[in-house]
Amino acid sequence: MTHVDRPDYPAAEMPSHLGSVIVRAQGIHKYFGDLHVLRGVDLDVWQAEAVMLIGRSGSGKTTLLRCINFLEEPTLGTIEVDGVRVEADPLGRRSKGHREAIRKIRLRAGMLFQEFNLFPHMSVLQNCIEAPTRIKGVSRDEAVATAEKYLDKVGLLEKRDEYPARLSGGQKQRVAIARAMCMGPKVLMFDEPTSALDPELIGEVLKVMEELAHEGTTMIVVTHEMHFAREAADRVVFMEGGVIVEQGPPEQVLNEPRDDRTKQFLRRFLATETGA
Repeated sequence: MTHVDRPDYPAAEMPSHLGSVIVRAQGIHKYFGDLHVLRGVDLDVWQAEAVMLIGRSGSGKTTLLRCINFLEEPTLGTIEVDGVRVEADPLGRRSKGHREAIRKIRLRAGMLFQEFNLFPHMSVLQNCIEAPTRIKGVSRDEAVATAEKYLDKVGLLEKRDEYPARLSGGQKQRVAIARAMCMGPKVLMFDEPTSALDPELIGEVLKVMEELAHEGTTMIVVTHEMHFAREAADRVVFMEGGVIVEQGPPEQVLNEPRDDRTKQFLRRFLATETGA
């Protein structure tokens, strides 16, 4: 993938820390039966960029994320992650090559969900080293060293021998972040990572994610946390009705939206947040 200008980042406005395109979704359509959820979405994500997807429930944000990782097979379009390109097969015929390309994309695109999906019978450390040793063939010593590095980064190294049942929701989500990073993904994708947490635990998870963003971790985040989007995002993407309506730097999209649909969403969202 080459480094080229694009409409949402004019050359004069493009953040200097961004590298080349690492994720490219082109012409993505997704049908569930007769329901047309994604309607020709194009999205590029650049290395070291933090992209926040916002919009109403049902606007297609999570479906787009799942299509990039092939947890949902796009009906039409192409996905490319770190040079691995897969074209959707509308007939659902997965050849051996198609399946192998999807496997490679999943290794490059780490996914974190609303629920933490930790293995309850494994310690925190075991959760973090299981995939690197089994899937990538990393030695146990190397996997442990990597796990300890990322557990320290999320502030949970002292919990390495605990089991998930003894952790708070915020701690579980931070372990899930460390576990995903242990696989060395090119991009981390988060699907509303704080929505299952009690309000007092949300901040600890967002703090870790904000630090990752500022350190240059490539991220795509579906979120309703507008303050977090304002602080951590390089770009905010507003979706409505299965299309990208507006995108740009957070100060522009959140403070001075240009499209009436974005303005309406933000008014309603802020009214709900304040109880107005």
